[in-house]
Amino acid sequence: MRKWITAAVLGLLCAGGAANARSQGSGDGAAGVIRGRQAAMMLSGVAMGSIKASIDAGQAPASQRFNTRALARWAHAVPGMFPAGGDAGVPTKAKPEVWSDRAGFEARAADYAAAADRLAELAAGEDAAAFAAQWAVVRQSCNACHTTYKAD
Repeated sequence: MRKWITAAVLGLLCAGGAANARSQGSGDGAAGVIRGRQAAMMLSGVAMGSIKASIDAGQAPASQRFNTRALARWAHAVPGMFPAGGDAGVPTKAKPEVWSDRAGFEARAADYAAAADRLAELAAGEDAAAFAAQWAVVRQSCNACHTTYKAD
């Protein structure tokens, strides 16, 4: 049941993000990518919250297979969601360091992707303690990037 609720919430958020991007006339080019990034960042927060709630409820890691796979796919897409040249006039919280320290940004994004991949691997198993510990690693990798590359 919880899986269906999570899927429904993610679907609604995707539809809302797409509608918002279309309504603002930014479906094409860099602005569309940036609006997609903003929506996907929100969705990754929803996935992380759902995963944490399942851990706190003592559910099996397998209950979060979908969320962890989605999170891992997103993690690999992150660098491409920050187009060269900045944020194309779209209001964002990305700091200029995303572009001026591109190597550092991409290294942090790679750490996030590796951590998210490992979380997805653990979701296929039964080790709840390792799954919970890896969730904390993923969260730390998110925070490490946000601390350096996101304005408050």
